[in-house]
Amino acid sequence: MKIISFEDRPLTPAGHENPLSPGVLKRVLLEKADLQPGRVQMVNWAEMDVGRRFTRHYHEDMQEIFVLVRGEAEIIVGKETARLRRGDAVVIDPREVHQMRNVGPEPVEYLAVGITRETGGKTVVLGD
Repeated sequence: MKIISFEDRPLTPAGHENPLSPGVLKRVLLEKADLQPGRVQMVNWAEMDVGRRFTRHYHEDMQEIFVLVRGEAEIIVGKETARLRRGDAVVIDPREVHQMRNVGPEPVEYLAVGITRETGGKTVVLGD
């Protein structure tokens, strides 16, 4: 698991902007070196109600990236646990067992991006 904290990433002018007077600023959460080679399999916008969690599972050949858009969540990957807030990102490699739960007072919303190696891998559900 790799956690990228929103607060640790500085705002910089987007590459297409005038650096002296940018119209848009960006935070680089992930770069090419952070991601496995492959093909984007999915981009999902997900919502999780207060007190809910998703089932522990892993992906045989897919790297999964979550970017929290709203709320507070706890992510458990293997034996590691981390807290995520708006703007934080986490990269979960293939075969890493993971589960996320909403630990805040409001619904959690997050983007989930999957990058597959296209080796015919499946999602394996382990249960709670």
